[in-house]
Amino acid sequence: MTSIYEQIGGRGAVAAAVDIFYARVSGDEQLAPYFAGTDMRKQKAHMRAFLASAVGGAEIYAGRDMQGVHARLGVTNNDFDLVIRHLVATLVELDVPSELIIAIGSKLEPLRALVVARAAAA
Repeated sequence: MTSIYEQIGGRGAVAAAVDIFYARVSGDEQLAPYFAGTDMRKQKAHMRAFLASAVGGAEIYAGRDMQGVHARLGVTNNDFDLVIRHLVATLVELDVPSELIIAIGSKLEPLRALVVARAAAA
């Protein structure tokens, strides 16, 4: 059985998705402030490795732990949902089949507990 990574087109598809995704997020008034002052070249490289790893690619994500990185940001459930909506829209734009979008979402949803601030999650 081929991985989700292979089914969506591998490294090139992940790179395209990350570029489109961050264009969407950077243009979103609610999410853009989270990335103010961020080195987006570095951020995109981390996201490419993370996303590829999450969907079965050979890339190894060596970034900091998700909870530690996001703890100080105060990310809300609404913010997390908005990020997922931007990712879904990106994948739709890239003609990723709906069953793969659902599979990708199921890989990422468990991260909610690590990304959303504990006070905001309540």
